[in-house]
Amino acid sequence: MDDLLSEFLTETNENLSVLDVELVRLEQNPNNPELLSNIFRLVHTIKGTCGFLGLPRLEKVAHASENVLGKFRDGELTINPEAVSLILQALDTIKSLLAVLEATEAEPPGDDLPLIERLNLCAEGKLATAAPAKPAAAPEPPPAPAVAAAEVAPASSGNLTLDELEAIWNATPGPTSTALAPVAAEPAEEPAPSHDLVVPDPDPVPAAAKMPAPAAEAASGAGAGGEAATKESAVAAQTIRVNVDLLENLMTMVSELVLTRNQLLQILRSQKESEFAAPLQRLNHVTSELQEGVMKTRMQPIGNAWAKLPRLVRDLSHELGKKIDLQMLGADTELDRQVLELIKDPLTHMVRNSADHGLEVPADRLRAGKSETGRITLNAYHEGGHIIIEIQDDGKGLAIDRIKQKAIQNGMASEGELAAMSDQQIIQFIMKPGFSTAAKVTNVSGRGVGMDVVKTNIEKIGGTIEIKSQQGKGSTFVIKIPLTLAIVSALIVECAGERFAIPQISVVELVRAAADSEHTIERLKGTPVLRLRNRLLPLVSLQELLRLDDQEGGEKKTDETFIVVTQVGTYTFGIMVDRVFDTEEIVVKPVAPILRHIEMFSGNTILGDGSVIMILDPNGIASATGEMAMGETASKETTSVQATRQEDKMALLLFRAGAGAPKAVPLSLVARLEDVDLASVESSNGMPVVQYRGKLMPLVPIDPGFMIGQEGRQPVLVFADGDRSMGLIVDEIVDIVEERLVVQLTADRPGLMGSAIIAGKATDVIDAGFFLTQAYKDWFGSSSTDAYEEERALQRVLLVDDSPFFRNLLTPLLSVAGYDVTAVENANEALALCEAGEDFDVIVSDIEMPGMSGFDFAEAVRQGGTRWSGTPMVALSSHASPRDLDRGRQAGFTDYVAKFDRDALLYALQQTLSEQKGAA
Repeated sequence: MDDLLSEFLTETNENLSVLDVELVRLEQNPNNPELLSNIFRLVHTIKGTCGFLGLPRLEKVAHASENVLGKFRDGELTINPEAVSLILQALDTIKSLLAVLEATEAEPPGDDLPLIERLNLCAEGKLATAAPAKPAAAPEPPPAPAVAAAEVAPASSGNLTLDELEAIWNATPGPTSTALAPVAAEPAEEPAPSHDLVVPDPDPVPAAAKMPAPAAEAASGAGAGGEAATKESAVAAQTIRVNVDLLENLMTMVSELVLTRNQLLQILRSQKESEFAAPLQRLNHVTSELQEGVMKTRMQPIGNAWAKLPRLVRDLSHELGKKIDLQMLGADTELDRQVLELIKDPLTHMVRNSADHGLEVPADRLRAGKSETGRITLNAYHEGGHIIIEIQDDGKGLAIDRIKQKAIQNGMASEGELAAMSDQQIIQFIMKPGFSTAAKVTNVSGRGVGMDVVKTNIEKIGGTIEIKSQQGKGSTFVIKIPLTLAIVSALIVECAGERFAIPQISVVELVRAAADSEHTIERLKGTPVLRLRNRLLPLVSLQELLRLDDQEGGEKKTDETFIVVTQVGTYTFGIMVDRVFDTEEIVVKPVAPILRHIEMFSGNTILGDGSVIMILDPNGIASATGEMAMGETASKETTSVQATRQEDKMALLLFRAGAGAPKAVPLSLVARLEDVDLASVESSNGMPVVQYRGKLMPLVPIDPGFMIGQEGRQPVLVFADGDRSMGLIVDEIVDIVEERLVVQLTADRPGLMGSAIIAGKATDVIDAGFFLTQAYKDWFGSSSTDAYEEERALQRVLLVDDSPFFRNLLTPLLSVAGYDVTAVENANEALALCEAGEDFDVIVSDIEMPGMSGFDFAEAVRQGGTRWSGTPMVALSSHASPRDLDRGRQAGFTDYVAKFDRDALLYALQQTLSEQKGAA
């Protein structure tokens, strides 16, 4: 049976079961509008689905029933037992038609005009006058004979199933149906089959046509009801609705069972001969089958993640003036529901990129000898316990020259470094944050956010992304992700006496390097490498990377090393370990909060012997080795980190608004770029507003004298925090650049922080906080907008806040006020700076942070004997009650400022530093 039809039968039978109960309740409580609305909605759903699937007979009956219920709902008809009985009769007819539809996969021939006419008369309020016409409804039961015929056909062949016998038994009249006995002799000329139970079955069907109308209706109702019930149970047995939480709990229990199985197998391995060997092997097989079965319940076709892409591509083709053909292959490839949810957004972004960046406009394609219509192909398939997803386009390919130019412009590499790189290495720059080769910023692309987020999201689920591009031919993005995140296959290794797990998805091969083998470890400029099949493989010492102390006091044998060859995207490297054990199915547990900042770990697990080990993240190891040279001392690493921090740059959005110099705002503050239709702009409370994502969004111009037009489109920068959003009206989006923001001239005009040299031009840096309070006076909990400014020596401020929005808002504000600001997102990162030897003049910390709160952070700084124990600390919080102030002072905060009162913050910093200076 077709999947769509099967789902329709299941859902409709469920709805009919609900309707049976609800209609009886409605008859008892006719003045319940909520109950009536629910009944109407269910019948409307049945009618709509029948129309969609092309089932006219079912649709007509449901439509006539819906008309009656609509009159009830609108109060035009009074609910009475006769009308409810008629609706129930219509539902019985629908059930009998569904039974035939399930048996034959087609509607039975005929119509239900008598029933529909009575329903229409009921809708017109003429049901009472139609009572004499009731005998005319006798031909109504054709669905029942149709079902009976369908059931009798197999009976005559002598092959009856248990369900068919039960249906015949239910349809056979009992001893009380004596009225049927005299008529039963008519079909006697038919040879009686050998099965006793089958003989009475053909008799009642023709008999029903000759009996009085009420009896006929009763008999047909009984027969139809019996068979419908049988069919309904058959359909319901095929599928069952289960709460997702129940499946998650079941998966958790299976994970625990897998751990217990691993422990038992570990015990079995330690005993050469055991009477438990056979039952434990059986338990192993049963557990594996149970694990596989539960995993299947979580599996969903990847086509569910592709459902919105055809509409997206269609809209993009119109918006970009391109002809695009989207082909989706392997849509029925299944993967874990959790993984499916996490890859929806990356897939959507990559298809948008292919349409915008990859495919050319029709004129350019024709000049290149291609067809006018560009093609984007999505292909998904299984490979070795993983899912491979390919996003391919036949466009112009990645522009290597433009990537080089942008990399130099953003300071990511010098010309000399780029000259030494291969094209494949240069392509990897598009995965860097803030990188975009778009000529201009649009609402489709060009904001410099996207591919880095795609890469991050895919790596979060243990996947990799690889890029292939050929100039003039097109590009292919290959994503490799695990089937599930709950239970994975991993290689167990040991280093310096500690065991670790490496997910097999990243392991390419194992190599033994020793003096007596063909592979030996060499060193180039102090970096270990392995010559493997005529190419040099960079190596990473796990012991040095994790700074592990050798448990054997440095007496470890150095003549043998195992190398786990690992691949992350296109980057292949080797991890040096001391021993390699076997592979195991491990249950992934989340990393403890205290270790979450260490990117080399992706989780932990429990081995068969009960020990807890860390799961290594090859992506994190690759990232860490790309930032530090192996063999360098910790002090050199600290110096490198400090030097990198001094070179920190900020992504800035350049735009024009009004006369004068171009203007800039930190890109991270901008949620979206929108092109608003001026015809949709309304006025509220004297301010232009537009309906944005179901809410009113105020539009604020930079120039107070700006008059908004009546037609056309207007570029708008959308700032959002929580459920609030504000649109800043601009004239033109210019570019996105990465610069270190140094405001050289302060501004007297409200809304401007000052002027800076950005992209080689004098640029006004706007104060986003000013315009946010123009839209909502209480955006920050304070309507004060006057800035406190005073010349002062450059002093270092550490800003600790988990909200990227407030970090990016406060950083330029404090920079303009003359402070050198370093911003981190949590207390752990701040304490890491303390350990690295960083010094600050004052620390500004949020209170409400996940993990370690601001209070805990202050206590750790004050009581931990750190180098910051004497550094003044200012607390930021949206709660500033006397109790909060007392708690802050007890924890060690010098001052407490409401979030966000900018005047109070600047004043508190000035006072705190003055007192510190006076005390010194």
